[in-house]
Amino acid sequence: MTTPITKPALKNDLIRLTLAEAKEGLLKKKFSSLDLTKAYLESMESNRNLNAYILETPELALERAKESDKRLAKNEGGLLEGLPLGIKDLFSTEGIQTTAASHILEGFKPPYESTVTQNLQNAGAVFLGKTNMDEFAMGSTNMTSYFGSVINPWKRSDGKDLVPGGSSGGSAAAVAGGLALAATGTDTGGSIRQPAAFSGIVGLKPTYGRCSRWGIVAFASSLDQPGPMTRDVRDAALMLQVMAGHDPKDSTSASLEVPSFEKSLTQGVKGIRVGIPREYRLDGMDSDIVKLWENGAKWLQESGAEIIDVSLPHTKYSLPTYYVLAPAEASSNLARYDGVRYGLRVPGKTLDELYESTRSEGFGTEVQRRILIGTYVLSAGYYDAYYLKAQKVRRLIAQDFELAFQKVDVILAPTTPTPAFALDESPSDPVVMYLNDVLTVPANLAGLPGMSVPAGLSRDGLPLGLQLIGPAFDENVLFRAGSVLEEAAAFKSFLER
Repeated sequence: MTTPITKPALKNDLIRLTLAEAKEGLLKKKFSSLDLTKAYLESMESNRNLNAYILETPELALERAKESDKRLAKNEGGLLEGLPLGIKDLFSTEGIQTTAASHILEGFKPPYESTVTQNLQNAGAVFLGKTNMDEFAMGSTNMTSYFGSVINPWKRSDGKDLVPGGSSGGSAAAVAGGLALAATGTDTGGSIRQPAAFSGIVGLKPTYGRCSRWGIVAFASSLDQPGPMTRDVRDAALMLQVMAGHDPKDSTSASLEVPSFEKSLTQGVKGIRVGIPREYRLDGMDSDIVKLWENGAKWLQESGAEIIDVSLPHTKYSLPTYYVLAPAEASSNLARYDGVRYGLRVPGKTLDELYESTRSEGFGTEVQRRILIGTYVLSAGYYDAYYLKAQKVRRLIAQDFELAFQKVDVILAPTTPTPAFALDESPSDPVVMYLNDVLTVPANLAGLPGMSVPAGLSRDGLPLGLQLIGPAFDENVLFRAGSVLEEAAAFKSFLER
């Protein structure tokens, strides 16, 4: 049965352009940045039912679009000059509300700009607003946001509203549904790649340290990494070119030159060795996803790649390791939200009562759960048994990848074990929900780059993604293999249907 697709209210064909196509159109003076920005603002207004944005900034967007048009008229400007983007509400934006989708930060306007968003501004990008997300990036559905759930633009045959994935669900829905040309996301355990797969777009988690984390609200500092969410692989290369770079304000930022990612798009995969990890074949994995995985390997092989089976034996320990380490870091990072310096304050008769009341009212259920787990595993008597042991297992997981990359150049796997599910089908058991991250978490624990490429549809007509994982700081191999998969799959985006 063919799935009925509810088209967004599109008043302008400009909405259907990719980032690269829009960039070319601006340079050739086919339209202006103001035209493009107005088209997106109209689309945002017509599709507010998706709840993709927490805050829209139309006045600022129009002002920046006019400034871009002045530079474009003089044949000046940056790599993303005049192109309208959505910014995940985890990125601090100077003078513009940044909430991390939490009540505790509602109304907070940072006096500084995150390095990544500053890089995008320097390149001439126009910001449309702050996209919705799971609270403090904790979730796989975008249902933990204080500002309400985001709706996936795609529909299943039964017509139910679907989750867009999380935590970067607002960015995914905005890009897929024509509410932004591209958007920023962050990935701690799959929060770029999983929503990209659910929403039929490209999502790239760069190598840990490739993009600065400075000015991004922290969840788990040793795992968080910002990255682009786009309509195709070329757009991801364009975005990463601007977002990446060494930042002296971030001690974990890699002091490496940023290569030309666009050049790798046409290099193909001839001679590249592609690893198929046997441990990623999960019991109960959707048969459509298994078939797509097999097709992906065949497409790469037909393009000249060599397919090699590899083993990542500690994969089965990835989820428990992640759900010890990430909450531990969250517990530490979120201790700063105490109602004293900024954000929500609920008065109390004593300082302890102020802390307790503020944090109880300000944090949602999932955030409270992870803070409690993290505080427990870091407490006296349990630190060695849980946190220290998890760090040792993390090293073994990273070592598995190191050994695998001695035999192969890139790894191919599914992005998610299932397609997007309906909002009312979201598991009530948090442990079951955490299983959504089973295929994406290992790359975060090892600090490796990963990319999800839309490559097919489920039997219900929902998008499915294939995941590529590369060696550290070799995003170029992802772009090479991703371009081949994209061409072979000939996937039609939501806006093209």
